[in-house]
Amino acid sequence: MSDPSTASIVSTPGAHPTDSGTPATAGQPQSNEKPRGLLGDAWQDLRRKPLFWIASTLIVIFVLMALFPALFAPGDAVNGSLSRSLDKPSGHAWFGYDLQGRDVYARVIYGASASIQVAVLAVLGTLLVGGTMGIIAGYRGGWVDGLLSRIADVFFGLPFVLGAIVILTTFNGSGSGNSKIKIMSLVTISLIVLSWPVVMRLMRSSVLATKEADYIVAARALGAGTGRIILKHLLPNCLAPLLVYGTIMVGSFIGAEATLSFLGVGLKSPVVSWGIMISDGKDFLRVAPGLVFFPAAFLVTAVLSFVMLGEAVREALDPKLR
Repeated sequence: MSDPSTASIVSTPGAHPTDSGTPATAGQPQSNEKPRGLLGDAWQDLRRKPLFWIASTLIVIFVLMALFPALFAPGDAVNGSLSRSLDKPSGHAWFGYDLQGRDVYARVIYGASASIQVAVLAVLGTLLVGGTMGIIAGYRGGWVDGLLSRIADVFFGLPFVLGAIVILTTFNGSGSGNSKIKIMSLVTISLIVLSWPVVMRLMRSSVLATKEADYIVAARALGAGTGRIILKHLLPNCLAPLLVYGTIMVGSFIGAEATLSFLGVGLKSPVVSWGIMISDGKDFLRVAPGLVFFPAAFLVTAVLSFVMLGEAVREALDPKLR
């Protein structure tokens, strides 16, 4: 990546009058626009990538589906009629009906809401917890760094699926009678508990590479407090790797939520999610393959969209990949 201070400077040969009326010397650079920073250079690179626009368009569609599902599917996603059990796709139900006579298309649309909400909330919580731990460990160092790193190692050593199964079967087992909000909260917390050590390591390594920079040393010499150094100097310069990882992690958490729901330990009825739909439809794969194919297709598309966006952002923010 070129030096931001010279990226937007245009050099023109010959003498040209300056704003004050004095002629410019030959070859003197004329600045026509302000220098761009890291995010400005990244945006200029992203806007030229078709992959970025494709992924962004798909993500916007999924977000609108999650926020306003009635705009895409006015049908009922919860109630059905047994007289329409396993009916084939038609003009009234584009994806057909499931075993209980519920509109599969409406359930697929409404399933995006729970899956994306859980994934986004889990990512925000993971970034907050792991980022805070990483900043403290990297900036303080010493025994604080050692203690937090050992705690992270303990959680990092837990197998993700096994740990989630243990947590969710303990607090969300069969017969627990939890409400929709409590079920989603438990799944979100389990994802945060098992994922924050990775973010902590990323933030810690970024802080260790940045805290001895000249502008940090100068700020400390001028009497800036710890809070000001962290919020004004360290945090803005350490967010790039977290931004990339957080974008990819949304797609990973959508897949993780679907996996846990498929295993029967994640989201449960009355919540509608893609994982629950795939679990309910697997027994009728030969009779009605659409019960599995349609929610799986939306699930794969959503995961790939966030992963592709994360890869595009990573390439734009990393000068070595340009």
